[in-house]
Amino acid sequence: MHRMRSTSRGRRIFSEESSKRGQRFDRLKNCDPDGRHDDRDGHPTGANPANYDVTDPLMVLDDGCQYEPSTSTSPFAKSPWSTHMNPLPPPPTTADVIPNALMGSLVREEGHIYSLAASGDLLYTGSDSKNIRVWKNQQEFSGFKSNSGLVKAIVIGGEKIFTGHQDGKIRVWKVSSRNRSVHKRLETLPTLRDYLKSSMKPKNYVEVRRHRSVLWIKHCDAISSLSLSEDGSYLYSASWDKTFKVWRISDSKCLESINAHEDAVNSLVAGFGGLVFTGSADGTVKVWRRELQGKGTKHFFSQTLLKQECAVTTLAVNPEATFVYSGSSDGLVNFWELEKALSHGGTLRGHKLAVLCLATAGNLVFSGSADAGICVWKRTSEGEHTCLSVLTGHTGPVKCLAVEKDQHDSTPAEPRWILYSGSLDKSVKIWKVSEQTPTMTRNQVQQKAMPTTPNSTPGSSSGRRSLAGLKKIFDE
Repeated sequence: MHRMRSTSRGRRIFSEESSKRGQRFDRLKNCDPDGRHDDRDGHPTGANPANYDVTDPLMVLDDGCQYEPSTSTSPFAKSPWSTHMNPLPPPPTTADVIPNALMGSLVREEGHIYSLAASGDLLYTGSDSKNIRVWKNQQEFSGFKSNSGLVKAIVIGGEKIFTGHQDGKIRVWKVSSRNRSVHKRLETLPTLRDYLKSSMKPKNYVEVRRHRSVLWIKHCDAISSLSLSEDGSYLYSASWDKTFKVWRISDSKCLESINAHEDAVNSLVAGFGGLVFTGSADGTVKVWRRELQGKGTKHFFSQTLLKQECAVTTLAVNPEATFVYSGSSDGLVNFWELEKALSHGGTLRGHKLAVLCLATAGNLVFSGSADAGICVWKRTSEGEHTCLSVLTGHTGPVKCLAVEKDQHDSTPAEPRWILYSGSLDKSVKIWKVSEQTPTMTRNQVQQKAMPTTPNSTPGSSSGRRSLAGLKKIFDE
C-alpha cells in the first residue's frame, strides 16, 4: 500500500530576500488561462459571473465574486436551505457507520458561504447576505441580521459570538438567557464611545495611504480572520489593511494595533504559549509573542516561518500537538513543530489549486481548496502525515471548514468527527470522519482527483497537479 507522506522534514523554508512579493489575497493569479487580466480592484475583466469555472483561481476572490442578490431579507423567514437538504438517515450504530461519508448537503440560495463556526450541536453560517444562520442538528434553529453583508469570519467565545465583516467592523452578539434561539447584538467594535473619544486626539490617527488618515483602533479594510486567545480574554482581528488588532473582551477596548505585513493579512490564529501566527498575501508566515504589561498587552515580532512568492491564504493550529499549518495559493500545506523550535516539518501535497481553509481535530488535518476538494490528513506520533481520503461533492471552491467531535459514535479507541464545509457553490456539506479510515491507495486518489486543467504541469508551483504529479507524490 502506498502512502502520501510529507516531505522536507527538519528544514525551514525561506526564499531569497529579493524574491517577488506575493500578490494580494484577492489576486491569486494576475492572468487566467484565457488571458484575462484583473482590474485594479481584483475583478476579472470579461468574466461571466453566471458561469464560473471552479478550476479558475480567480473565482476564489473574496471581493471579486459576482454574487446574486439575496431573495430573503429576514433571517427568521423560512430558510431556502431546508427545501434542498438531503434527508438524513436514522442515527446509525457504531458498526454501521461508513468512515468519511457525506451525511447531508444544504444548498443556500442567499449567497456564497464565507464563514462557519461550530459549537456543540450548533452551527453558525455566514455568507454574502446580511443574515447569519444558526443550525441545530442539521435543522434551522434561528438567525440574526447584521447591518453589513459578507460575513467573513465567525468565532464563538462562551456566550458571545464575534463576526468580522467586509466593512472592517466586528459585531458582538449574545445568546438570550431566556430564549436560546434569540441572539442580540451587544455592540460593534470599536465601540462608538471609544471611537468618539479617540477621534478627539490627533495622535490617534495613522496614515494608511496618501492624503488619508484613520483612527488606529479601526480597521480600514475588510476583516479577514478572527481568533481568541487561549484563555478567552483577548480577541484578535486580522485585516486586509496589513494589520492585526488586539481587543480585551471584558471591556471591548482595542489595546494594540500591529503593522504586521507588507500586504493583506489573510489569516491569524492565536496559538500556544502566548504565540500568535499571521499569514499574508506577501507570502510570509510570521510569529508574534504576547507579553503582559500592566493591564494591557504588548506583542513583539519573534520570527518568520515562511517566505515565498505565493500568497499565504489560511492558517491553523493544533494546540494539543503543538503543530502549525499554513495553506497557500500554490495548493501546498506547510507545517511546523513547536517541540522542534518551530522548525519546518514538511509539505503536504494534495491539491491542484489554492488551499483556502484549514481545520484540525485530534490527529486529523483538513484542507479545503479552490479545486472543490477536501483532503483529510492523519498525523502520526512521529510527525508524518498520510492522506486518508479526499472528500468530493462541492462544485465550487471550498472556502471554510468547521469541525466538532461526534458525541454519538466516538469511542476512545476510534475518535470520530463531524466536519462542516462551506463553499462558493452556496452549499454547506456535512461529513462524518473517522481517524481509523485506511490510508488511500494511489488508484483511489486518482479516482478522487479533479480533472486536470489544460495548462497544468505535474508538480508545478501554481498548485495545478495532474495525475502524473500525484503518482510522483506516492513514489517519493
